[in-house]
Amino acid sequence: MLRRVLLASVVLCAAAASATSFAGAPLVVSVWGGNWKDTIERVVAKPYTAQTGIPVEFEVGGTLDRLAKARVAKGAPLVDVTFTTSHVARLYASDGLLEKLDLAKLPASKDLAKEAFRSEHAIGGWAYVYTIAYRADQVKTPITKWADLWRPDLKGKIAMPDFDPSHIITISALLEGGNEKTWEKGQERLRRLKPSIAAFFSTDARSQDLMKTGEAPVEVMLSINAFHLREQGMPITIVEPADKPGILGIDVATVMAGGQKTKNAYEFVNMLLSKDVQEQLAAGFKAGPTNMKAGVPASLKGQPGVFATPAEWKERGYIIDDETRATLLPKWKEWFNANIVAR
Repeated sequence: MLRRVLLASVVLCAAAASATSFAGAPLVVSVWGGNWKDTIERVVAKPYTAQTGIPVEFEVGGTLDRLAKARVAKGAPLVDVTFTTSHVARLYASDGLLEKLDLAKLPASKDLAKEAFRSEHAIGGWAYVYTIAYRADQVKTPITKWADLWRPDLKGKIAMPDFDPSHIITISALLEGGNEKTWEKGQERLRRLKPSIAAFFSTDARSQDLMKTGEAPVEVMLSINAFHLREQGMPITIVEPADKPGILGIDVATVMAGGQKTKNAYEFVNMLLSKDVQEQLAAGFKAGPTNMKAGVPASLKGQPGVFATPAEWKERGYIIDDETRATLLPKWKEWFNANIVAR
């Protein structure tokens, strides 16, 4: 009898110790590195830990690298919350990697722009655009629209991303009366742009370096990076194109399916979406908040990628259909590499 009592005590103590250990386990957040991770840590993670007592750790890496890791860990995810692009979130969801979001557990979501609800698995945290940015000290004739990229004076001066050519492929199609679903309409126009392209980039750092050195003083650029360079004192003009809007991007937060800290993950995402945190994210990233009650710094009002009203969300940015983008991106990259990148 004594042995049974002792055994039961040992089991109970072990269970208590395990529960205590689990309760103190960190929430793990997957995000890009550099300024992305640093800003999320400062603006969301540290206040979250102060409020809940739960530490936050980060997994950092590229968009598709982190997706590959998540696929390997399916069923026993190594992270609890993942930040990714809205179209790549479709790939996570199609592989069964994401929790279907329960909006009742995200009360802050009631104040979001409707465009922030990217799918039943992903919710937008901030907005930006890919648009034209250029150095006003090296480009004397102002660029005011997408069609200006085809001007003869810009030959050998343009840089654009090669890891995701969705933006320029869609713009080329739109200028020819098509869209992302009829992207072939823009192929010939895009071929005509090839002599104007000086370089391609695969990272934010390379994008900014090309602008800093003047190797490519005109870029199809992430507005957040352009604002960052402007803040450093560079004479960067960020264009609100007059012919077609900038290509709007919305980075999303997701809760991983099968995680051990789902409740805490929801709390973290809800904090992300709250008015106060959204205001800090807008100032930190130089991006647009998705919470429509969040204010933005005066210097950002009316700027590309920053939308303050439902009408601005609709009129000042073009959203590529996420499902189409996720499905066609491999085909787009193959065509782009063969016809535009290849010399």
